[in-house]
Amino acid sequence: MGIRLTKLASWVQGIESSLEALTRRWSSWATWKEGIPLSVDAASEKDLPLDARFHERKKIAFEGTQVAGAMEIALKRLYTLLSSWDSLEDFDQIFWGNKSALSERVRQSWKDDDFFGYQFLNGINPTLLRRSTSLPTRLVIPPGTEGLQAQLERKLQEGRLFEADYSLLAGIQANEIQGERQHLAAPLVMFKMEPDGKLLPMAIQLQPPCSDSPVPPLFLPSDPSLTWLLAKAWVKNSDFQLHELQAHLLKTHLMAEVFAVATMRCLPGMHPIFKLLVPHLRYTMEINTRARSTLISVGGFFDQMLNTGGGGHLDVLRRATACLTYRSLCPPDDLADRGLLGLPSALYAHDALRLWDIISRYVQGIVQLHYSGDKVVQSDPELQAWCREITEIGLCGAQDQGFPVSFQSRADLCHFVTMCIFTCSAQHSAVNLGQLDWYGWVPNAPCTMRQPPPTTKDATLEMVMATLPNVPQSCHQMVVAWLLSRTQPDMVPLGHHKEEYFSGPGPKAVLRCFQEDLDTLEREIVARNEGLDPPYYYLQPSLIENSVTI
Repeated sequence: MGIRLTKLASWVQGIESSLEALTRRWSSWATWKEGIPLSVDAASEKDLPLDARFHERKKIAFEGTQVAGAMEIALKRLYTLLSSWDSLEDFDQIFWGNKSALSERVRQSWKDDDFFGYQFLNGINPTLLRRSTSLPTRLVIPPGTEGLQAQLERKLQEGRLFEADYSLLAGIQANEIQGERQHLAAPLVMFKMEPDGKLLPMAIQLQPPCSDSPVPPLFLPSDPSLTWLLAKAWVKNSDFQLHELQAHLLKTHLMAEVFAVATMRCLPGMHPIFKLLVPHLRYTMEINTRARSTLISVGGFFDQMLNTGGGGHLDVLRRATACLTYRSLCPPDDLADRGLLGLPSALYAHDALRLWDIISRYVQGIVQLHYSGDKVVQSDPELQAWCREITEIGLCGAQDQGFPVSFQSRADLCHFVTMCIFTCSAQHSAVNLGQLDWYGWVPNAPCTMRQPPPTTKDATLEMVMATLPNVPQSCHQMVVAWLLSRTQPDMVPLGHHKEEYFSGPGPKAVLRCFQEDLDTLEREIVARNEGLDPPYYYLQPSLIENSVTI
């Protein structure tokens, strides 16, 4: 009997080893484009293993909404077939179908300076704003505006000066869409924080100074209304590019894919970190593989509608990858580095820190059950290989950017795994869920610009309309924003996966505490939002998906 059990155990172990070897083969690395993180080796979703693929319900819904989106684009273009953009109100002609209550509020308030500033704290891209520690070197004060410099310096001394710098876009080749050259800017915006928490723009510089060109103008709130509105539209167009490429694609989708491939390659199914992470990797490889063949591929949506499309988007991705840091993925570090801690009106910052703490306690609970001390962490070869695989292979040698190549303590491990789970769930929700809200009304955040940035302050309505996206580009923007941010039919909220990867009462108790902490935060956010206009709900736990699935 003992011999039979031994043979059976050996046979089971052999099967497990074969399955893990097969998983590693399926989870090979590939270089999609040089200079950005590696991806899974799959030309299409059909090349992925079945357990990494969409379930049938998800697949039907995903492909069905793509068809519905294409039909809506066609209907909107047909509806406006005999029309052209002559005024900003003409955008109402396509503002129907899939829209949200907040997108309606955006339509009403997008021209207001305080609403413009609000978006840098709590909009779709809350990752760029930072408190100024000095006046930016690129900020050249033109003659005749010395009073502005005094205002900026006073706000700087008070700790109330903030900036958003889009220098990452400088020199990027703009797209050509249907034979028409598009245009790009690389703005700098200076803000002041009012005592009531409102963030108001003080000045906009649309291009960095160049030694062989005149000093670029500074656009001011006191400028003619259309001139100031056009300058703000240029800022929001630049923000659209860095949001989609840096904050969304790189720092959530591509990072999550690196975690997924490294986990499948390095950690066996019985490893506690595999069990902890696998619910947060669901569908990620397929959604990214599909994106590479439709969204960011040659001739895909980026090429069809973004002024960074046509190859410029890849250069932006490379630049963003080169300056990606470990600290930028960890809210306590990132928000401290950007000087955004303790701002009552920074709702993203508040909710992100709360969620980071909740996820961190969950990770610590699981890690402490399986690692009795730092030496156990140090002596786990599979864990250390996983760490090296992410930093040295998946991220192409990112140790100089602060990413670890080993874990020397339980604290190191917990911090890193917290970052992984936060990136795959909460951070993706923060930069994905609100796309229809903020991009549904096209003038608020235009996907492309069809005329060069202004160099004078005599903007006309004709100039504004000739610059903003045309009818087909606007239709694409509205529908793609809906496609990317819609609620999924089989959505799994953060911490509520049905699969039980751990056995025993200890891990179950830790998971239960995690869910209770999330429920507490849910009630706090719901109560807070009742008194807010607009509400901030992108980090409301019940709306956060457990993994990157769209």
